[in-house]
Parts: sequence; structure tokens; C-alpha cells
Amino acid sequence: MKKYDGLWLLVLVGIISLLVVPTTHKIFVNLTSQYPYTGGFSKFLILATMGELLAIRIVTGDWKLPKGIAYRAVIWGIIGLAVVLVFGVLGSGVSVAMAKGLLPGDKSPFLLALFISCIMNLTFGPTLMICHRFTDTYLDIMYEKPTGQVTWSEVIQRIDWDGLVTFVLFKTIPFFWIPAHTIIFLLPPEYRVLGAAMLSIALGAILAFSKRKSQAWVALSVK
Repeated sequence: MKKYDGLWLLVLVGIISLLVVPTTHKIFVNLTSQYPYTGGFSKFLILATMGELLAIRIVTGDWKLPKGIAYRAVIWGIIGLAVVLVFGVLGSGVSVAMAKGLLPGDKSPFLLALFISCIMNLTFGPTLMICHRFTDTYLDIMYEKPTGQVTWSEVIQRIDWDGLVTFVLFKTIPFFWIPAHTIIFLLPPEYRVLGAAMLSIALGAILAFSKRKSQAWVALSVK
């Protein structure tokens, strides 16, 4: 076990404890209900960044802070804002579509959750993951170049599109994200906040892991 393994776990346990203990959980749910965007931003900023650090630990065998960690954390927070909006839009939209008969199973909570999850992960999901890969790669190149000036052409050429499409999009979406979010939308509304927060760790880990893994293979092939 590495030096900071225990610290990472301690932070995670601390966050879970705050969300599980009835008193603090109630405060968390109330604050999230009153300030959904603030809650979404802070949850993703903290938890998705933890997932990214965990992915680096898995791939490299050690804890390392990526350059531009503050920028990366803020980007995760912005993603959290988008997730809050999409959850609300799709949740209401799918319910209306089912009520109008545009989708089957008007009275089925399972089909409601499944449809929300499928539509979200087949539309918003790929867009989110590709946009994050763009911003993440942009920061990588920016810190590599003395001038710090980056063109989008450089970013496009650097991205491992094969790994992004074949692993992140074609494997994690159908086999992980759609089932996981279906479960999330089957939970009572007050517990969806907790579930989405925990999944943001997996999101950070999956995106960072796929990216770091492809970089490791490139480095080995060059040697």
C-alpha cells in the first residue's frame, strides 16, 4: 500500500459518512435542493477529481498530481453543472413522453428509469466524454509547450480516438453507465444525489484511466 492510499480512502469514507449520517445527510439534501447548481459543481469538482487521481494511481502505481489540477477540477465542476441540468430536463421530458404514449410503459418505474438512462447516455454521455477529453488533452499540451499556446488541431491529433471510441463509448456506456444510471433513477429522489455523487468518482476514473492507459502504451512503443 502506498503512502497516500489510506489518505484517499479516509477522504472518501469521510464524504460518505457526511452523506449517510442522518443529520448531515438531511442538511446535504436540503442544500442540494435549494442550490442544485452549487451542489452539482462541488460534488463533481471533489469526487470526479478523486476518481482521476485514483486512475493515475492505478496506471502509474503512484499518487501524482497532474499538471493544471486546479483547472481540471474546475472543468469537472462545470461538468457537474451540465449534469444537474440534463438530469432535470431528461427526467421531466421522458415522463411527459411516456404519459403521451410516445414511449411505452407509462406506469412502469423501471422503464422510466431505463429510458432516462438510455437517452442520457446515448446523447449527452458521448458529448460529455468527448468534450472532457478535449479539455484534458488541451491542458496536457499547454503544460508541455514553453509558450503554452495550443491549437485545436494539435489537440485533435493527440487524442487517442480509437481508445476513446472503442473503450469509453462502445464499452463503458452500454455495459456500465446505462445499467448504473438505471439503478440511480430507480432510487428515491433524495438518494439519487448520493448515487450520482458516487458515480462521478467512477466517471473521473474511467476517463482518466482510458487516457493514461493509451499514453502508457504509446510511451512503451516509442522505447
